[in-house]
Amino acid sequence: MTCFHLDDFLAGWIGGASSVIVGHPLDTVKTRLQAGKGYKNTLHCIMTIYKKETVTGFFKGLSFPLVSITLYNSMVFGFFSNSRRLINKLRGGEARQSPGMLDLTLASMMTGLVSVGVGAPVDLVKIRLQMQTQPVLAENFTFAGNGSIPLRTVGLQGQPVYRGPVHCISSILQTEGVQGLYRGAGAMVLRDVPGYTLYFIPYTLFSSWLNPNGNSSPHPGSVWLAGGLAGSISWVTATPADVVKSRMQADAMHDRKYKGIVHCIIQSYKTEGLHVFFRGTTVNAIRGFPMSATMFLGYELSLKFLRSL
Repeated sequence: MTCFHLDDFLAGWIGGASSVIVGHPLDTVKTRLQAGKGYKNTLHCIMTIYKKETVTGFFKGLSFPLVSITLYNSMVFGFFSNSRRLINKLRGGEARQSPGMLDLTLASMMTGLVSVGVGAPVDLVKIRLQMQTQPVLAENFTFAGNGSIPLRTVGLQGQPVYRGPVHCISSILQTEGVQGLYRGAGAMVLRDVPGYTLYFIPYTLFSSWLNPNGNSSPHPGSVWLAGGLAGSISWVTATPADVVKSRMQADAMHDRKYKGIVHCIIQSYKTEGLHVFFRGTTVNAIRGFPMSATMFLGYELSLKFLRSL
């Protein structure tokens, strides 16, 4: 019997869509803190965005990740679950038995590496749109497919403005080429390989502790708590690499400051000190909980439903 299951991919798609909606507002705050300027702290950043851009400012760049992150999380959870079973089987175990720590570690690291192929362009476009504090010149723009929403004008100074995700991708391809969509991919590897290891392993351990009887259908509350704790741990530990990735991806061609990962680290340290690499830690800890809790709960419930059909 094959250990490959398509239902893992579909369940990841459903969980991913749920987590994006829950986590995007704080994701915008996190990106502005890490790659932007003029924000004193998390609360000041939130208040500034609200005052200058209203509530819609927190949802900039949502339409693209809402569509693409479903594919991304589908790939992440599908690849992780199937590779974990395959590694377990290759090492002489049964695909259905509980995976060992080595199986989890290898599958997590492989998932982090493979995820960059899809995740780097998704993150780059999302960040470019989130960092765009000037609205488009048109009076209204279409927001996440829900019609035209008027935006308050904020200091238009003639800089290039992305009209949306498609225009953003087109502009990057024209000015930077295909490699432009993968700017910051190296930093993303440094973030996601250990990041996913500290995502799936804590989730598995917490799930086991919260479900000591080994119930095949753990309580949704246990799944939610284990997923949330795993998400907070993963995002907090990944913050330094995430700062470098965000800065490199927000670094547009027309105003490029960083030549590469090492240059970005050195320049950031010289100009802002060591603390710059921990910007957004609080937001990551807070945001990581509901996002991951929703992700894992959506995944597990969807998987249970799909396998009951």
